[in-house]
Amino acid sequence: MRQEPAAEARGARNTAREFARALVSARTEGWGNPLGYAFVAPALIIYLVFNVWPILRGLTMAFSDYRFLVPGSEWSFNGLDNFAEMFTRDQLFWHSFRIGLTYTLLTFPTGLVLSLGVAALIAQVRSPRAAATYRVIAYLPVVLPIAVAMLLWRQLYHTQFGYINYLLKAIFGLAEPPNWLGDARWALLAVAVAGVWKAFGGDMLLFLIGIYGINRELYEAAAIDGASGLRQFWHITLPLLKPIFALILALNAGIVSATEEVLVLTNGDPANATLTVGLYVYRTAFQMGDLRLGYAASMSLLLGLIHMALAGLVFKLLRTERA
Repeated sequence: MRQEPAAEARGARNTAREFARALVSARTEGWGNPLGYAFVAPALIIYLVFNVWPILRGLTMAFSDYRFLVPGSEWSFNGLDNFAEMFTRDQLFWHSFRIGLTYTLLTFPTGLVLSLGVAALIAQVRSPRAAATYRVIAYLPVVLPIAVAMLLWRQLYHTQFGYINYLLKAIFGLAEPPNWLGDARWALLAVAVAGVWKAFGGDMLLFLIGIYGINRELYEAAAIDGASGLRQFWHITLPLLKPIFALILALNAGIVSATEEVLVLTNGDPANATLTVGLYVYRTAFQMGDLRLGYAASMSLLLGLIHMALAGLVFKLLRTERA
């Protein structure tokens, strides 16, 4: 027993000497093999050019009065004037922000419930081939290019030749079906339906991955204890999908600036009833007046900060233990 402290001391000294030798060896290596940097350089250059530089350039543009059609305005720094205009004088920006927020409230809860429900149903399919077929069918809209998907829905919404109005007339006997994309009362809802159909497959696949990762023994034990399928879903599936919920909520934090769907289906019409903030930023930068890229960058910066705050809030509220 008396030799144990001495042995521990010798072990500690040996560990310290090994650490010192490793530290000296790391210092003598310096920058390492230059050939490794040659292999890393192409990916690093691409990342700097296409990721880092656009972010830095966008930040500088947000505090400038850069107008693409005005020569010499590339670096015209104007401080916080863009943000002052945005908050005090630009009523159309806040109108578009409200439209985008309404679009989010229409699409996100619906898409979340739909994707979770479809994932739970597919997870109950025991045949691997049938389950794979259902997964492909549900994920197919995500694979389609956004322009193709929205043009498809534009034809479905056609007032005279669209299948939706045809079914409303033939089956439900509705004499005058809605003008889905031309009526301000229905246009945003129509765009939201198309947006949910286009995007829910991605969230469904994430939920399905989470469900497949749950230990089946938990469900078997719950079934032995007499728990119904609904109680198993509520007390086992939902709590264990908490990390998936956090990921999906963070990924969808930017849906308020939905642009492509509205641009293809309605272009903000009728009477700006579907003008989301993302589409307004696009118009400001590439369609209106002298192409105010600086003002558009400031709006994008504000949206980015909002999205970052929402993502941070999601991770804080749905904090999970590390595996």
